[in-house]
Amino acid sequence: MSWRIDELLLKAVKINASDLHISEGEPVAVRIAGALTKPGGVLSDVLSLFEPILSDKQRAALNKEGECDFAYSLSTGHRFRINLYRSMEGLDAAVRIIPNSIPTCHGLGMPETLRKLSELKSGLVLITGVTGSGKSTTLAAFINEINRNRAVHILTLEDPVEYRFASNRSLIHQREIGRDTTDFTSGLKAALRQDPDVIVVGELRDLETISIAVTAAETGHLVLSTLHTRSAVETVDRIIDVFPEQQQRQIRVQLAGSLQAVVSQQLFPDKKGGRTAAFEIMIVTPALRNLIREGKTQQMGSYIQTGGQYGMKTMESAIGELKRRGIF
Repeated sequence: MSWRIDELLLKAVKINASDLHISEGEPVAVRIAGALTKPGGVLSDVLSLFEPILSDKQRAALNKEGECDFAYSLSTGHRFRINLYRSMEGLDAAVRIIPNSIPTCHGLGMPETLRKLSELKSGLVLITGVTGSGKSTTLAAFINEINRNRAVHILTLEDPVEYRFASNRSLIHQREIGRDTTDFTSGLKAALRQDPDVIVVGELRDLETISIAVTAAETGHLVLSTLHTRSAVETVDRIIDVFPEQQQRQIRVQLAGSLQAVVSQQLFPDKKGGRTAAFEIMIVTPALRNLIREGKTQQMGSYIQTGGQYGMKTMESAIGELKRRGIF
């Protein structure tokens, strides 16, 4: 079957797919409302399909490393995050369709407690969940909320840039890893010299990036980022465990002082044929700061269960509430 990549991407948009998978010798597959189906024909030459849109740098990365990650836009304004990778079967592509409209806190059904996190002046706010749970969308909604309502400088570090923002009340600069800066660590170090009020780090991937992000949050910046963890408690443990044992006491103290909230989310198919997010919310109170500082993270779960007056919510409670409202 012969396709142009733009035609294939636009077709995926029109059928409301969230993801598109292209593999050599396999039917084209799409993910709609969380379920994977194979409505497309078989493609035999994936490289020829993507060759016209690859830059020299992306082509070199694919040849050297066996994979490359980049964003791509159609003339219609639709944007896509594309990962090309080699496998035993040949060249494959995983494409994430980025919605045309910038998400809002209200549109995502965020509790008011979450929306109010965008009003914070400093500290660390983490959005967590498994791959494909909508972390980037939630992060974009926070950026949108700040951009519309606060006169601040927002600096983002993304790999790649997904949603494109125009400055509103805020001044916003978006930097793409590999194009505008070498990596998250380098970009984050430079960010501290660029007078930001809000720093958005697409993902906390390693010890050095986490260390700089925590320091930035301690020194008066609001830092928003994501982690691939399943719960608030797991998130705190993951951050601490990244550090060597002799540094863990210090990072517990720093994290106890800077962490403001952890939001863990899951996506579920809803009755309207789309997907709805359930949010576990941990607001870091003085009691939770003490637990983090003292290394008693195993006790944090019970504080989330009883922290309703602070806007906290367990995942079980969030799912139950969506069911009671008839969402799914």
